[in-house]
Amino acid sequence: MSTAHRTPDRSTEQASARADEPRDDGATSTGDTPPVEGFRLPAMRATEVVLLWCLPVAVLVAIAGLALTGELAPRQLMDPGAVVRYGLPVARVVHDAAAALTIGLLLLATVVLPGQREVRGAVSYTQWTATRWAARAAAVWLAAAVAVIVFTAGNSTGMSPGDPGFWGQVRYYATGIELGQYLSVSALLVAATLAVATGARTVGRVATAFVLSLAALLPVALSGHAAGAAEHLNAVNSLLIHLVAVTLWAGGLVGLVLLRPRIDKAALPQVVARYSTIAAWCFGAALFSGVINASLRLESPADLVTTTYGWILCVKIVAISLLGVAGWLQRRRIIPRLSGPGGGRAFARLAVSEVLVMAITFGASVALSRSAPPVPQDPVTYDVRYSLLGFPDPGPVSVRAMLLTFQPDWLFLGIAASLAGLYVAGVVRLVRRGDRWPVGRTVMWLLGCVLLAWATSGGPGAFGSLHFSTHMIQHMSLMMFVPLPLALGAPVSLALRALPARRDASRGPREWILVAVHSRYSRFLTRPAVAGGIFAGSLVVFYFTGWFQYALFEHPGHLLMQVHFLLSGYLFFWVILGVDPGPARAAYPIRLLVLLVTMAFHAFFGVAVMADQQLLAEDWWTAMQYTDRQELLDDQAVGGSIAWGAGELPVLLVAIIVAVQWTKDDERVARRRDRQADRDGDAELVAYNARLAEMAREDDRQGR
Repeated sequence: MSTAHRTPDRSTEQASARADEPRDDGATSTGDTPPVEGFRLPAMRATEVVLLWCLPVAVLVAIAGLALTGELAPRQLMDPGAVVRYGLPVARVVHDAAAALTIGLLLLATVVLPGQREVRGAVSYTQWTATRWAARAAAVWLAAAVAVIVFTAGNSTGMSPGDPGFWGQVRYYATGIELGQYLSVSALLVAATLAVATGARTVGRVATAFVLSLAALLPVALSGHAAGAAEHLNAVNSLLIHLVAVTLWAGGLVGLVLLRPRIDKAALPQVVARYSTIAAWCFGAALFSGVINASLRLESPADLVTTTYGWILCVKIVAISLLGVAGWLQRRRIIPRLSGPGGGRAFARLAVSEVLVMAITFGASVALSRSAPPVPQDPVTYDVRYSLLGFPDPGPVSVRAMLLTFQPDWLFLGIAASLAGLYVAGVVRLVRRGDRWPVGRTVMWLLGCVLLAWATSGGPGAFGSLHFSTHMIQHMSLMMFVPLPLALGAPVSLALRALPARRDASRGPREWILVAVHSRYSRFLTRPAVAGGIFAGSLVVFYFTGWFQYALFEHPGHLLMQVHFLLSGYLFFWVILGVDPGPARAAYPIRLLVLLVTMAFHAFFGVAVMADQQLLAEDWWTAMQYTDRQELLDDQAVGGSIAWGAGELPVLLVAIIVAVQWTKDDERVARRRDRQADRDGDAELVAYNARLAEMAREDDRQGR
């Protein structure tokens, strides 16, 4: 029987139970457990006791914060009752804590904990334990998610669970109201996480559960009151960044504390160092998103001391600052001592202290999410375009305005800056160890990052929802002009050369890149016909279905549009150019044929849009108070011409590059054959001539 499907035996379980007993960390038990029929239950460690008390602490902080802002006081109209008023923040704290623990444990199992070499692709015992505990946490997360839907419906309708018709209102809220639908989608993704994590015994399945758990946070961000606020794009995006960063950070630390007795002492310093690197990134992301969110909710820094919302925010700021200091101490002082005497005790003491501070931040976050900030978060109803766009109308469009207007999309600005910084760091690492990296590739990658920032935060981002033609500029930028230089930067090649290889059978960034590049999904997606079909077919699917209008009205559709066109464009150029390693590449004639077909399809699509007399996304233009239908059709025709013209130039450039690659490849093959002929005296030609002579003699004999 394969060990990939074998449950750890009793001796292993007994060993792990012994591992739960106090070791060098100095943790003391809460007392001896009396014998029960010949065996003793393991005593609870002091660290586990403190971790359990973190949840009540978070609940108390949340309740205290809401009481301070007056959100727990009975309403004069439509009061849902004390059960809903108090039950909602409690359910929210449990929801967030369970989400963090689930995601943190799956993170550790996916990229941090040591693996095993006996069965390829199977999890190690420590990874299996983390996944099993993550499944249990996901079950709690799912129950809390359902409770949040129930209490939120009661809070919105002013009904308590005992009122007649309450459960019918809950069903309607969960399926018929937008915010309820987001919460329901999140609950379904949590259920999918639970289903995948339950019994997961391969690293790939654990990684799938991890991705699903992260996806469950997106609807939560969209369900907050920031989704309907001014600057809702940055409000929602910053909340999403904050949620992901905090859950990875807090959940990973709690999981590490719980799993430490099951981690080999020799491997513990390396495991903690890996988590510490992730925590540093999470701290930066939490700080970055927190500053953006605070700037959208406070009128001035004075609100921090003059409003109850500001007081709670100050508590969170202080807590995060303390966590940053604790993280620095962990990297500088604790990790180097882990392999020595007393190292485990120091780590446990600092880590549990961090978790306690994190519990305070969780409670403060729940209180903030349920409290009204100083800046009103309701849409600006007197300015229809402002309320739809989330920012003031940037004015008339012009070439100068398209080039110089700046309307920041902080999510993609952060992504562009991170991609550029990581790439440069990789190049610097290669140079320091004496390797070379083509300057042209670095220039191409940085150019792609700059274009990404411009396409999302420059003129195309500001004007993209105001006119069809400017939207098409943004679309073509994201699909054509940004991915092409990024693909020419050969990031996969750089990552494989710069990232260190793991030695403990775990999968780090380098290993996951190799898995992704050589997986059967990659082999399917990187077929030129498939990549070309996704690249070209997306145009039809997006514009001639309801997706275009949905992307204009709803932030999830807009975000999905941006991500999809970036990835589909990058996949297409990555396959055609073949600069990076990957599955077997198609022959150069096939690549050129796909390029020609794609070019023709772009021309066909552009002409079809130009000739179409049906307005695309008509409801959006009506909501934007455009009344001249013919002017809209003329602008749509301009957008079609942009799609036609802008799509031809990058494809033509790629065709030239592929032709040059083909020529150089033929020259390399010829030189290789010449060198082989010099080594073996042109044995291949001699054998070929001998074969021809033998065939001639055979023909002569048959003729006679």
